[in-house]
Amino acid sequence: MAARSPNLRPVRELTPELQFRTIHGYRRAFRVAGSGPAILLIHGIGDNSTTWSTVQSKLAQRFTVIAPDLLGHGKSDKPRADYSVAAYANGMRDLLSVLDVDKVTVVGHSLGGGVAMQFAYQFPQLVERLILVGAGGVTKDVNIALRIASLPMGSEALAFLRLPLVLPTLQVAGRVAGTVFGSTPLGRDLPDVLRILADLPEPTASSAFARTLRAVVDWRGQVVTMLDRCYLTQSVPVQLIWGSGDSVIPVSHARMAHAAMPGSHLEIFDGSGHFPFHDDPDRFVEAVERFIGSTEPAVYDQDYLRGLLRTGIEKGTISGPADTRDAVLDAMGHDERSAT
Repeated sequence: MAARSPNLRPVRELTPELQFRTIHGYRRAFRVAGSGPAILLIHGIGDNSTTWSTVQSKLAQRFTVIAPDLLGHGKSDKPRADYSVAAYANGMRDLLSVLDVDKVTVVGHSLGGGVAMQFAYQFPQLVERLILVGAGGVTKDVNIALRIASLPMGSEALAFLRLPLVLPTLQVAGRVAGTVFGSTPLGRDLPDVLRILADLPEPTASSAFARTLRAVVDWRGQVVTMLDRCYLTQSVPVQLIWGSGDSVIPVSHARMAHAAMPGSHLEIFDGSGHFPFHDDPDRFVEAVERFIGSTEPAVYDQDYLRGLLRTGIEKGTISGPADTRDAVLDAMGHDERSAT
């Protein structure tokens, strides 16, 4: 592989700066760094924009990189509000508009992957490329812990984290478990799970987490899936990045999404868990830069999209091994699907 030209910029420009904008009366926090074509980084449930700190500064050497705290997360306001995937997509549209950004490459992790996919569906004219990282919303399968947390009393159990010694005890147990599991995908993910749990005891944060989770997960798994409209991504370059040992969103989802998205690029990080950009940030940055450099940005074409919508899903466009194609068709036939 040819060596990349670093095109380095001053350090002050590469350090993400925390900024705020008030939109519809609510304060939205985001971190921005760099200059050039825009990249939007969307984090997962319970997380915040600092999760991208391992890669944002490096990407900012070539791009303007915007990493928001979703409403209800991080330093953004946490109102009693609509925390659906579609509402989050609207929020991303509004933030970009306020920042005078007309086109972006959208990168979404976990829940943020579902938001990114929804954003591309609702606002295709704004999207140059789509990068999904351990993304939610492919099929109903999801980690059992999230299913339990979505139950009527499951999310309320987060209130116990506010009791004295409960969170410190969990953190100690988590560190012990991390030592036991070592460099396994589960061991690598535990520090991030503990980091997210540490932010949840605050009442408005736990309430927002519960509302967000119940908008996308119930006791049977993920409530909606994207497979029935993946064919629309024929109009935009798509990259899928997954950890082979992802225990939250199985790597089989990556293969199914790849099969359902004609022309998509698939990159699996062997040995990584749910946060491949933490496990190997240099490889992640390289993969994103290579994908952007090797693809032309999407050009919005309403007539083309209209034609895709009229034709609908064609089985012939689903690629991959027979068992993967069968899994995609089975999921489209039996899983709940988005009505938005």
